[in-house]
Amino acid sequence: MKALFAKTLLAAVATAVMVLTPQLVLAASTFYGITVHVSTNNIKVQDPKTKQTLSFEILPKFDQVFSADGKTTYQMKDVKAGQYVGIIYDQKALGIRHADKIYLLNNANEKIGAQ
Repeated sequence: MKALFAKTLLAAVATAVMVLTPQLVLAASTFYGITVHVSTNNIKVQDPKTKQTLSFEILPKFDQVFSADGKTTYQMKDVKAGQYVGIIYDQKALGIRHADKIYLLNNANEKIGAQ
């Protein structure tokens, strides 16, 4: 009886891992860097340390622009080339990298949530 229970429990855990794994892979990520280009539907950011440049799609009516501490909101027109930003993004929609939130950072390039 205990062996049957153990096998059932193991099967349930294995099923849960298989079901949850795609969501873990598609979880949001954060990229920090200097804004290279901003347009109405895209933002390009370069990490000054690694020189890696990533481009992010911006959905219409995007309104998720915040100060580094997250207390002040900004409009997308306030994001300019040369600013330090932190972008929280994912690739769930058709595999296209798109910004979920943009944080305007100071010149110290502080990480989001740093005090």
